[in-house]
Order: sequence, then structure tokens, then C-alpha cells
Amino acid sequence: MTAIACLRILVAGIAPEPGRGVLASQVEAAADLYLKHRWKAPRRYGAVAPLAFVLADSRAERLDPVEMQALAVELEATLFPGKAAGQVCLMTFEGDESAVLQFASLSQAQLAGLIAGRGYDGPPGHVQVITAEEIRAVPSAQAETAPAVQAPVVAKDAAPVQAAPTQAAPAQAVPAKAVPAKAAARPPAPASAPVKPPPPPATGWWGLYHPPSESFVGAAIGLRADLDAARPTDDAALLTRDLNCLNDAQAAFAKAGDAGMLFVPFSFWNLTNPASQEAYKRRLSRYPMALHGRLGATIYDTPREPSLGLLSQIRAFLQPSFAFIDLNITEPNFPVATLPGELATSITLSLPDEEPRLRIEAIARFASSQGACRAKGVRQGVAGVRDAKELEACRAAGLRYVSGPGITDMMAGPIGAAPAAQLPLKVA
Repeated sequence: MTAIACLRILVAGIAPEPGRGVLASQVEAAADLYLKHRWKAPRRYGAVAPLAFVLADSRAERLDPVEMQALAVELEATLFPGKAAGQVCLMTFEGDESAVLQFASLSQAQLAGLIAGRGYDGPPGHVQVITAEEIRAVPSAQAETAPAVQAPVVAKDAAPVQAAPTQAAPAQAVPAKAVPAKAAARPPAPASAPVKPPPPPATGWWGLYHPPSESFVGAAIGLRADLDAARPTDDAALLTRDLNCLNDAQAAFAKAGDAGMLFVPFSFWNLTNPASQEAYKRRLSRYPMALHGRLGATIYDTPREPSLGLLSQIRAFLQPSFAFIDLNITEPNFPVATLPGELATSITLSLPDEEPRLRIEAIARFASSQGACRAKGVRQGVAGVRDAKELEACRAAGLRYVSGPGITDMMAGPIGAAPAAQLPLKVA
């Protein structure tokens, strides 16, 4: 089955209608360039109206909204550097071909009604509102609507989208004699089906364990999706994941209590991209300075021999917000001797997805650089520890910090905010 969808782009302060200004043309060009490089064959796309694209994927039944959110992030970073999030809103509509094309022709007022959850009077379909901050489904048909649905948050300096005025139909009185006498004796309507519990959050926290003191000293946020599938490699997808983690981490700060150090992830290569840096910067601008001494940045996908110039730039970018900078590596023989000590506070080895013997060997090879790390004041850690043997190998080698599914389950909050029953070491 081929997934077909219409993508509508709404930007604060402009109307995607005939006679649109220069900014709308810039948005359309940026979106077209993004789709040209990301929406590759055999997938197809085409512009069908101002700021409206039809997307088709013969290999999927439904489009991935996270991929569309990456477009929202990139458009904001490119067109509105330094501004608050909320300048760009995307809407996707999935249905049959005729319904998709009709959605492409909707007016701003009709789109506003959809965003507000009021639906519209056209063919039904699957509608999602996507911003750099959130992804949420909204009803397409007016019969599905619920008045409590809220529109997405828009930046303070954004021009609001006005909905089409509506008029309430006058209530019609029903004469009492028209109601049958037996109506009062009717049994009560059956209770509605129980509401399904909300899905688990996209993120969770790994406890950070300190073997020398046999205690937890902090936590690191991660994606629950990584428990079931390999992490994506595309820079845009990684940026979206990182921004989700930064948002959820900020929400947890108020409940962190005595959780100790709190680590959030950053892609090495996205930290070297100016547009991605702008997206990161907008999130970090909301981080409380009072927590600076407890916050750490984990830079994953750090290459085996990173450019010292790039590392210096990354450190300068992160240092105002983070007291700890951790280089997350996958190569046990990372050349610590060539790394200036001031560029990182710690180096963490993510264990390879290999058989147990090779994982233990990787721990030993990584620990062999312990003398060089201590000389530079750089601490060593191991992530992804699965069982008691791997923990014991880390403990015997004198490694300072360990985390992974063998240490704790992925928790709803940092150690200090989690229920006590979730805190004990799993494999002690």
C-alpha cells in the first residue's frame, strides 16, 4: 500500500495565499530543498499549491511524523535563527488521493479550524499538527471534534491565525406532550468504554552508578525507542531526538531533587552544523542557570580521532550551559594521549552490540588508558552494561561510572525523582 499525504506549511506572520510575500517564497524553497535531499526515490513529492506538497511513499502505509518534525526544526533554524520556537507549523493529511488534493486547497480559516480541533467538512483523513515542539493528531471530521482540544503554542511575536467565524444553531424546544411516557423509564445508557491509558513517554532516564562508592550519582536521559531498534544515522532525525530529550529533561529539572548529575545527549556532527546549533541554542536558552553545576552534555558519535579545532568549538558552545562535557565513544582504543584535558571532563565507552566475550575485552582495552585519563583529569565511564559480569569487569578495572539496562531499568525520571523501589542496583 502506498502512503499518500499532503503537507501544508504555516509560518507566523505570512499567509500561504496568492500574492504571498518574499518570506513565503523562501519557506517554499527551503522546504523543496529539504525534500529533494531527504525524500529520495522511490518516494515522490511535488508542489501542488502555495506552501503545499503532496508526498508519496510506496514502501509505507503511513508517513513518519518524526521525519516531518525534522523539517519543522530545519525550517525554523534556517529562517528564524535566534527566535523562539513556534514560528513554523506543519500539517499533514493522509487519505485517498482526491481527499489529499482537496486538503491542499483549504483556506487559512479552514486550517485554523483543524488546528483548533474543530475539523472540517471535507473528506475524512488522518491529520497531524507538527511543530518543532510537538506532534499531535487532530480530528478531521466535524463530528469527531472535541471543544477541549487546544492549538499548538506559537511564539509571542507570531501573528495568530484567525479561524472562520461560526454561528451556533438555535436550540429547538420540544413540547412535553411529544415525549412518550415510557421515555422516563428507559434504562440508563451503557457506560462508555474505558479510556485507554496514554502511551509511555518517548524518553526515560538511566541511573548513573559509581562502583567505588556503591552509589548512584546521577542520571542520563535517553530514548525508549532505542530499547527495540538501532538508533538512526540521519542527522535530521538525530537532531529531532536530541531536541525531544532536551525538552523532556527541562521538564524533569523541577522534580530532580537530589538526583545529582543530569546528562543530556548531543550529536557530534550536529554540533558542528550552524543550523542545528541554532536549534540546540533555542532549547538551552530556557535551561536554568542555577542547575549549571549539575548538568552534563554527552556528545555521541564522537569519531576516533576528532578534530581538536571542532572539539574546541563544541566546548565553547556547550560550556555556558553545562559543567560536564562527556565524549561518548565506540572505539575502546580511543587515543586519549592526544586529547587536551580541558576539552572534556569524561569519556564514556558505549559497549558494542557483540557477544559477551568481546564486550568484556572492550572494557579491558578501554581501561588500559586509565593512566593517561587520570593524568589529564578525565574520568572514564561505560554505557550499555547488560549484566553482573560486565559490571564486575568495570569494577575490577577501576572504572568510575557505569550505566545501562544491567544497572537500572529506564526510569520515568532522574534517580532523585524516581520511586524508591526502582533505585536499587539490578545486578549488585
